[in-house]
Amino acid sequence: MNTRREFLGAAALTAAAVKAEPPVTDPLPAMPTVKFREHEITKLIIGSNPFYGYSHFNPLLDKFMREYYTQDKRVEVLKSAERAGINTWQVHYNEPTVEDWKRYRAEGGKMKVLLLADFALMKDWTLLKEVEKLKPIGVGHHGNRTDERFRAGQMNIVHDFTKAVHDAGMPAGVSMHNPAVMAYCEEHGWELEYYQTCLYRVSRTAEEARAEFGGESPLLETYMEKDPARMTAMVRQTKKTCFVFKLFGAGRTVGNAQQVENAFRFALRNIKPQDPVIVGMCPKFNDQVTENVTFVKKISAERA
Repeated sequence: MNTRREFLGAAALTAAAVKAEPPVTDPLPAMPTVKFREHEITKLIIGSNPFYGYSHFNPLLDKFMREYYTQDKRVEVLKSAERAGINTWQVHYNEPTVEDWKRYRAEGGKMKVLLLADFALMKDWTLLKEVEKLKPIGVGHHGNRTDERFRAGQMNIVHDFTKAVHDAGMPAGVSMHNPAVMAYCEEHGWELEYYQTCLYRVSRTAEEARAEFGGESPLLETYMEKDPARMTAMVRQTKKTCFVFKLFGAGRTVGNAQQVENAFRFALRNIKPQDPVIVGMCPKFNDQVTENVTFVKKISAERA
């Protein structure tokens, strides 16, 4: 029979052995980063559409996202993304988003912010003075508004906005869903620091879709299977950094983990090494933050 002293001695040896074991480490390398001006930003950037109920799918999913994503949950997920190695958040400029950003920062958050102009800022450019106080790494003209201006022959307004961003002392970019917009900006030699490029041309009008695809238009937004190849071909032609988004067609290609990995792999292998990807995350049913970080690390390591 073991004595109490023998039992305690064995327990102490076991504890010492456990303590001596090397810590479990991530077998993958650290999150890859890219250089953007004076910043080192992670190859994977967390987006914001799910935070505010922009599913680009249907009103029911919008409502679910808005109910799930209280401010507490939004800040929690931002902190989770930072712990996982992501160091940049892309978000549109609006009163609720600014409140979230200030709270996240006040609670010790260190991520950088990439801003997309929309709402009041699109109408009142004097707000850029307030935007500058947030120290964004860039301010981009909203993609839907860009595509609308392009269609209407009003790209001069988009250009004037980017000049106003520069005048306010910040890097300027143009977001888009239509590759032809980038071709236009490049052809006209616009002074920009970056583009924000959607892999799907969701802004096609019904008339444009019918003309392009033989007389028939899909319902609501347009997600065509060859759109990512069309946009990435344009991304590779510019020397400017492209922040690439909607890798998964707003949730249309996330039926299983293999589909998610395939979408990441296509994007990362078809854009330039300097280009980051932006991914919105809604970790209600699975740990999307960890999964997305793991995929980006894995695929980036394959290319190294």
